[in-house]
Amino acid sequence: MELTEGACFPRVLVGVNIGLAVIECVIAFIAFFQLMRIHARDSHLGWSRQKVFHFIIGSANLGYFLYFVLTLVAACKGWLCWSHLCGFIFMACPKILFLVAFLLLLSFWVDLVHQSNDEDEDEEYSPYETLLEQRNKPNSVLENQRKCCSFRSIGVGSRQKVVILVTLLIFILMIASALLIWIGRGRNPIDSAVVARVYVDLFAIAVLLLGGALTCYGLILFLKMRKVRSERASSEMWKVGGLAIVSVLCFTSSSLVAILTDIPLLYHWHRQTINGAYTSLLLVVYYFLGSSVPSAFVLWVMRELPPLPVKRQQESTIAYISDNSVTIDPHRWTAATTTQNQMQVSRASPI
Repeated sequence: MELTEGACFPRVLVGVNIGLAVIECVIAFIAFFQLMRIHARDSHLGWSRQKVFHFIIGSANLGYFLYFVLTLVAACKGWLCWSHLCGFIFMACPKILFLVAFLLLLSFWVDLVHQSNDEDEDEEYSPYETLLEQRNKPNSVLENQRKCCSFRSIGVGSRQKVVILVTLLIFILMIASALLIWIGRGRNPIDSAVVARVYVDLFAIAVLLLGGALTCYGLILFLKMRKVRSERASSEMWKVGGLAIVSVLCFTSSSLVAILTDIPLLYHWHRQTINGAYTSLLLVVYYFLGSSVPSAFVLWVMRELPPLPVKRQQESTIAYISDNSVTIDPHRWTAATTTQNQMQVSRASPI
């Protein structure tokens, strides 16, 4: 692929796109590699919360990688489809997956806050104990939902169903916008650029609201866990606080760039006047700070692998007979030993 200034982006913009593509590829590789390691340890448990987050984040960053690479190829080769339908779809899909990951995170935090309040009122439990693992309460509601950022098991509750519904609505909105953009290519009053601009602005507002919600619930969890004197609570507290701070800073900056500039619509760059250094800086803020940093931080928070499965080992008992005065019938000794071994195997069986 020949990357020249006349056919493609300016040189500095080409370098930024290649750098962002490499970063997104590395994050996607780490996410999928970690997903395989986690699955190798607890494949019998199915899809856990930790696996879901790794899969979504890996898919989102893989989509960003394809978007950056195809943007350069389309600019150099002059793909007509890319400036309309194709570029819009490849731009929108990774962002939707990224939004879904943090919507799920918000739903789990909301579950923790409201479950702790419900248990405090109904069962007179401490609202701070519900943020930690309650090993001495096997019937606890939170036994099967690891707290905050450990994400060891997944439960599709009512709030997670709301996230799925919101995701479907966003995908429907994206498909409708893509169809309008495609129709706008012809001679009709539909302006493809306006449709894409409206979609980007609405999505940026949603991301901005999500960052604010994560900050609020993260602060509530942080204050609750601060009153728990435990090493585990301290670790989880700083994970929650770090995620809340990263979310509000990164989401606010990327949303402002999306609302105030045309950086998300750079796939049809030939319609715009590009300042190489200024556009490159905004690209770094929008993509690297807005998506790469939060994704990498979530992967770092969930870096702990689940424990290895404990294999039950059968204990064998060997009997020694050293009394020479006793006469042993070989046939009777063999039959007794066989019966004893069968009884031991039946007792060691997990069924």
